[in-house]
Amino acid sequence: QETLMYAVDECATDALVSGVSEHALEMIAQPTLDVEAINEDAVTLVFGIQVRPEVELGEYTNLGIKKESTRVLKKDVEDRIAKLQERFAENELKEEGTVENGDTAVIDFEGFKDGVAFEGGKGTNYPLGIGSGAFIPGFEEQLVGMATGETKDITVTFPENYQEATLAGKEVVFKVTVNEIKTKVLPEYNEELVKMANIENVTTVEEYEAHIKEEIKKVKEQDAETKYANDCLTAAVENATVEVPQVLVDEEVNRQFENFKYRLEQQGFGFEMFSQMTGQTEEIVREQMATDALNTVKVRLVLDAVAKKEGIEVTEEMIEAEFALLATNYNMPVEEVKKYVSVDAVSYDLRLDAAKAIVLKK
Repeated sequence: QETLMYAVDECATDALVSGVSEHALEMIAQPTLDVEAINEDAVTLVFGIQVRPEVELGEYTNLGIKKESTRVLKKDVEDRIAKLQERFAENELKEEGTVENGDTAVIDFEGFKDGVAFEGGKGTNYPLGIGSGAFIPGFEEQLVGMATGETKDITVTFPENYQEATLAGKEVVFKVTVNEIKTKVLPEYNEELVKMANIENVTTVEEYEAHIKEEIKKVKEQDAETKYANDCLTAAVENATVEVPQVLVDEEVNRQFENFKYRLEQQGFGFEMFSQMTGQTEEIVREQMATDALNTVKVRLVLDAVAKKEGIEVTEEMIEAEFALLATNYNMPVEEVKKYVSVDAVSYDLRLDAAKAIVLKK
């Protein structure tokens, strides 16, 4: 028996390779193997193979999608000027009047639950921006109208998902005293303010407005291009018929999750710390990625089908040019890049890029 099973193992790989080649199958997962019959003369092997699904393309060109306007509006410029003024705004002591939205109230506060002070609920000379949303919902709103030196009891309810379980969903009372009120004073929009922005070759109001118009235009163009591409690809996918195997979605989730962990590490902390800070487990994060992963796989399958239908071919010259570009982008020798990126991966990406260009062509 052991000798027979050894023989099966020996011939299974050859049989699989031969069968896949003969039927031109595109496997997308590790195949399963079942020995249906076996004796000293012959063996019948049954392979379970998941293949790349068939895609029935619908309309994928001339989709009637228009790119959004990238015209710079007067309000766009006014908003950027307002942000510049906010950036260099100063807080001045309000000698008279009461707390208003946008002011900073310097307060003493102490929180009580059922008449007993709770830990972490006390502060002295705390500068609270009214409208910042920094405190429990309802807290800042109840400070509006208070005068300097005034003391007031403020009743609020902690959110149900508050991190401290003993306070979550509970009603508490804060005894609050307003020590000072500071109001924001915006600087005048003039040449002096423009110079404070410290932008190269920009010293006048006219130069500043020309500069921000150019910046706004670039951002709008990038956003419009991204939205147009997403809308076209979404339409092409919706017009197609494709059933996505779960194994492809799982692979894409794995890829996205590994990229997410890498980005966290680049920022100086790992997934474990992220999980402790946010309460999100790996399972939760993966579930959140699943929908996007499904859409990503659908787009790839549809673009792959477009590439086949359009007869797109990737030449060796195109592949080498892409490797050269990657080498430049990563500041690495081409041969070093080839150790990390396969020719098949580059070829596949180039095919999909060419197919995408057909879908996006106006």
